[in-house]
Amino acid sequence: MKVGILTGGGDCPGLNPVIRGVVRSIQNAGGEVVGLLEGWRGAIKGLTTPLTIENTDEILGKGGTILGSSRTNPYKRPEDVQELLKTYERLGLNALVAIGGDDTLGVASKLYADYKLNTVGCPKTIDNDLSCTDVTFGFDTAINICLDAIERLRTTVESHRRIAVVETMGRHAGWIALEAGMAAGADYILLPEYPADVEKMCKVLADRRAAGKKYGIVVVSEGAKVTPDEGYVTQNAKVDDFGHVSLGGVGNLVAEIIEKKLGVETRCVVLGHIQRGGSPTAFDRILGTRLGINAGRLVLQGKFGRMVALQGTSIVDVALADAVGKSKVVDDDFYRDAAEFFEA
Repeated sequence: MKVGILTGGGDCPGLNPVIRGVVRSIQNAGGEVVGLLEGWRGAIKGLTTPLTIENTDEILGKGGTILGSSRTNPYKRPEDVQELLKTYERLGLNALVAIGGDDTLGVASKLYADYKLNTVGCPKTIDNDLSCTDVTFGFDTAINICLDAIERLRTTVESHRRIAVVETMGRHAGWIALEAGMAAGADYILLPEYPADVEKMCKVLADRRAAGKKYGIVVVSEGAKVTPDEGYVTQNAKVDDFGHVSLGGVGNLVAEIIEKKLGVETRCVVLGHIQRGGSPTAFDRILGTRLGINAGRLVLQGKFGRMVALQGTSIVDVALADAVGKSKVVDDDFYRDAAEFFEA
């Protein structure tokens, strides 16, 4: 058994534990693992590195991915798909484990559907927006990084009687902003799932200031719609191979609105890629490891076109086709719990 493994899309803490888990389960069964470098680009061009228990044993706490990543989409050009298939044959692979989000796993799903390529998926996104799995690794680390940043900001905005607007990642789903904001006791949270009521937000901030709280904290997801007409705020019109525009700037817009309406000095802090960096938390190390081990087991069992997923406390497998194409967004019950602190 010779298995290829790649990591695609945005990096996040926990990728290396997954790689380590796959290698361990395959090698324990007498198989061999080959790392494909830089996501689907490596699968197209044949960029490889050998992976063994010995050279992956100490990557558990290392952030990012030792294999590198890219947002390459082989389906962007038909010839790239054919090159990928040739690489698979040339390397003598029996299966391919793809670790990534909706885009990366969408390619794995199509390769299985179109060519019966033996693919197994492992869900990865700090946005926690993949369906069929309760939690994705990297998310816990991301919200804890955000929490730490907000707590540090609290002391300075309290000292200067300012309002801080913290912009987090979250294109279509606001899980990071929601959970980091709840954990930090934010005064208001703006999410992509719910149109923003800036008048109400400013009233909440003004009322709390009048009641004696001389500072404020607003957490906003990068994909939040500040007004129905404006929609997303984009940094530029450039799109990647999967058609995603670069988001960013909504935090500054919200800060400008607050300062203009309330006359209170307001600063915006964009956390950006800081949320994706650094060593994974214990939760993400364990989840990544379990997902990697079970992805390897799916390969050994010949269960292809499947994705490992966390449901409850168990690692299960689901069809790749069911897992991609539909985002897991913030549900109303969870949002109402958070909104209890700012919607009254």
